[in-house]
Amino acid sequence: MNASDPAGPISASEFAARMDRLGGFETRPRVAVGVSGGADSLGLALLAQRWVAERGGDVLALIVDHGLRAESAAEASRVGGWLEAQGVAHAILRWDGEKPATGIQEAARAARHRLLAEHCREEGVLHLALAHHRDDQAETVLLRFARGSGIDGLAGMAPVRAAGAVRVIRPLLDLPHDRLVATCRAFGQEWIEDPSNRNPRFARARLRAAREALAAEGLDAPRLADLARRAARARNALETGTAALLAEAVEVHPEGWLRLDPKPLLAAPEELGLRALVRCIAASGGAAYPPKDEAAERLFAEIAGGGFRGCTLGGCSVLPRKGHVVIAREPVGVTERLDLTPGGEVWWDRRFAVR
Repeated sequence: MNASDPAGPISASEFAARMDRLGGFETRPRVAVGVSGGADSLGLALLAQRWVAERGGDVLALIVDHGLRAESAAEASRVGGWLEAQGVAHAILRWDGEKPATGIQEAARAARHRLLAEHCREEGVLHLALAHHRDDQAETVLLRFARGSGIDGLAGMAPVRAAGAVRVIRPLLDLPHDRLVATCRAFGQEWIEDPSNRNPRFARARLRAAREALAAEGLDAPRLADLARRAARARNALETGTAALLAEAVEVHPEGWLRLDPKPLLAAPEELGLRALVRCIAASGGAAYPPKDEAAERLFAEIAGGGFRGCTLGGCSVLPRKGHVVIAREPVGVTERLDLTPGGEVWWDRRFAVR
């Protein structure tokens, strides 16, 4: 495969350089790849399979059947057959149970991530590769901008992210979709086009339909990806400062509650103090998303004003105690009940790994 053409397929050497930049792999790496059946994920699986083979490792393709369309099971089986023909081991994971009537894409995404992470843990695989690319990044930035996101949201998806016991990697994040299509063609690999990608019910599909008009106004994928890169640089600097502040101000108890000394937070730049407070609430509360900016700013102002008497926020009770602030999970919010099997492991209340 020749990668001299910027729109051509991704060569083995280019992919190896990308994986080297991500780093953190074992001598004989084991990598899982989330595969939807589209050109992006199939291209990534085939590139990863050759990369690990050269290093004495192995790759496992994970296909999630969401069960949302009548043909999804047959499609998952067909993709599995393609992978088997290419010498790539695979497993099909099914999203069983009731499906929500609203917010189906968000629920399906959450279920997919859960199934992928659980299977990686079961198989002892540390690295989960996803095929998000530059066009996906641009869409993510636009969606978050429309929702009023700040620096963190505009930074888009990160190339490396810790997700419990699994490390999520995105080695193709700055490459256009066309190069993944070219890569599949170079491998002689078919792929499936997901009809939901064109369904105007979904925001991402509507953005894709408006891509030419947005690009004419300067909001094309390269420019939006550059915005994400610069925002990520700012986010990383803020995260470094926040981590240092948390190390100074927070005492973590194994039961999952925190004792916070507010003085270092109030002495720090306001953005760092706010971030540290939100991080404490997110860690203790286990909510899927951090509290809204307005609520966090209001709480921070009350603590700074000296008249703070306590509140609930983000699934936490936040209470003053002898010059400190105690942040603990609200007992009433802990409703999840899970069955444990001998030798098994579960992720409970979005906070604890229980073995």
